[in-house]
Amino acid sequence: MGKMTIEDLQRIKEKTLHETALRHQQPNVRVTVHMGDCGIAAGARPVMNAVIKELGKSGRHDIHVLAADCLGVCETEPNVTVEVAGQNPVVYQKMDADKVRQVFERHVLNNEVLTDHTVEVPEPDHSTETSKEA
Repeated sequence: MGKMTIEDLQRIKEKTLHETALRHQQPNVRVTVHMGDCGIAAGARPVMNAVIKELGKSGRHDIHVLAADCLGVCETEPNVTVEVAGQNPVVYQKMDADKVRQVFERHVLNNEVLTDHTVEVPEPDHSTETSKEA
């Protein structure tokens, strides 16, 4: 490899600054693969791999992919939550690599919710909590 020029160093600097800024940018879309023990046992790893591959192919930098714990509806795992800025989160159930590719293309990239794969996540039950009067 030959000597680096000032122009080479400038390109490296600009690329690094751009990549660093992307890491700190607020996402327009957040895709969470729920990878608790039940999710992993149900196949969440191949789902996560597929999401990451689709993200790479998209070239989009406003989409963040995260791993999180179980949602508490283990019978529907693997679950994937898609959160588009300004909209309610959507939880997709019983995902596999093929289904999550469809979700990525249609919902994440084109804002089309695939209702045949969604699940309603129950709100926490606070009715069993007791209140104390002073």
